[in-house]
Amino acid sequence: MKPQPQLVSMLKNQAFDGFLLVRAAAQRTSSNGSKYLDMTLCDISGEVNAKMWDGLTPAPAPATVLRLRGVMLEYNGRPQLRVDKLRPAAEGDDYDMAALAPCAPQPSGEMMDFILNRVDAIADRELKALVLKRLEEAGDRLMYYPAASKLHHAERGGLLHHTSTMLRTARAVCDIYPFLDADLLAAGVILHDLCKLDELAADEIGMVSDYTREGQLLGHLVMGVAALDRCARELGVRGELTAMLEHMILSHHDLPEYGSPRRPMFPEAEVLHILDVLDARMFEMRRELAMIKPGGFTERIWSLERKLYRRREEPVRLERPEETGEE
Repeated sequence: MKPQPQLVSMLKNQAFDGFLLVRAAAQRTSSNGSKYLDMTLCDISGEVNAKMWDGLTPAPAPATVLRLRGVMLEYNGRPQLRVDKLRPAAEGDDYDMAALAPCAPQPSGEMMDFILNRVDAIADRELKALVLKRLEEAGDRLMYYPAASKLHHAERGGLLHHTSTMLRTARAVCDIYPFLDADLLAAGVILHDLCKLDELAADEIGMVSDYTREGQLLGHLVMGVAALDRCARELGVRGELTAMLEHMILSHHDLPEYGSPRRPMFPEAEVLHILDVLDARMFEMRRELAMIKPGGFTERIWSLERKLYRRREEPVRLERPEETGEE
């Protein structure tokens, strides 16, 4: 297999000859009336905007693997790939799909085991049974589903990545604030986004093609409450516990303009909202900063409503006990 450069590490004027995956593509018209392809192409390292100044080539469908040649340029301080030639990958082409699709940093099986081990530690039998039932209903889709179409954790296994990271942070928060119900918070973390499996139409590569009908009409908060209520009734879970979990799902976006009809009304619901925002923003910030040079600013990021600055100097890091093998 011929080695190819990773997108995010390519330099200006560096040639590209290899395979990339299409996240989005459309044929557009420039100011002078000529047509061109405007694409978002990716490999496992990230994604870049790409232009092909050829009005005769139809826009490839999302999740298509392309064989292409081009040159990395720069536009408004950000990398942009000029595509000179492309074709869909054909049977017999020598490429590795695992090198093309953005993936969570851990194998899905490991993240799933971590989540199941946390569920196994829940002391309340009704709470444990309810969480396990929802995970069983989620099935194998959890192993590859992203957490979003374009923003945070839009990657293969992204929903597991988002959930497992939040669980780790929840554990640390509960150590600092021991009055919190750690099991209730963990259950809320696991359940809060599960209905993204039904809100998003995603393939096994982890790419989202669109929102489902129910996703657009209802959204994952409403669907999540409905699914949890159904399971709780089937299992005979007590009413207060069911209502609190439903409230955590319903309120985890915090404000009505973000989709929540109720704001968090008890500590575990408030912490769930904060953990969700923290994990989403850290993911987006890390991704955006990786695409610019040290000492530079990103463009304004609409989801964060600001620009970001990447520091010139790398931080000095002390080794943690788990990194050195010490207790």
